[in-house]
Parts: sequence; C-alpha cells; structure tokens
Amino acid sequence: MSQRDVIDFPALEQELQAAVESERRYQRENQAKLRAVNQGVDYDQFRGLVRSSHLKPLDQKDKDGGPRKQPWNPVAPGNP
Repeated sequence: MSQRDVIDFPALEQELQAAVESERRYQRENQAKLRAVNQGVDYDQFRGLVRSSHLKPLDQKDKDGGPRKQPWNPVAPGNP
C-alpha cells in the first residue's frame, strides 16, 4: 500500500469543516443581499447589511436591566 492510497482523515475532516463553513457564509450573505434588494437600500446600506449578516440579535437576557458580567468601567463608582 503506497502513501497515495492512505486516507488522511484529519485533513479530510478539516477540509469538510471549511467547506461547510464556506457554504454557511455564502447562504447567510446571499440571504442578506436578497433582503437588502427587497428593501431598496442604497449601496452603503446594502454593503453594511451584507457585512453585518453574521451578527445575531440580542436575547432578552442580554438587554439592559439584566445583570452584567463585566462592568463597562470597573473603576467608576457604582459598578460592582
């Protein structure tokens, strides 16, 4: 059995993961493009929508009023 006949499974797994992530990015950006076209935005807004397509909306627990894990300014008075 030669080196060419041996399958490198870690490399194959890495290649598959890269292809899956690439497809997810393509689908996400394509959906953002379609939404932007339907909204009739100008180029700068279109570009911003596509470039920010990876961002997710905040959950209710992430919004103001909930406990913060990291204060904005740990030196300021009133921050735990």
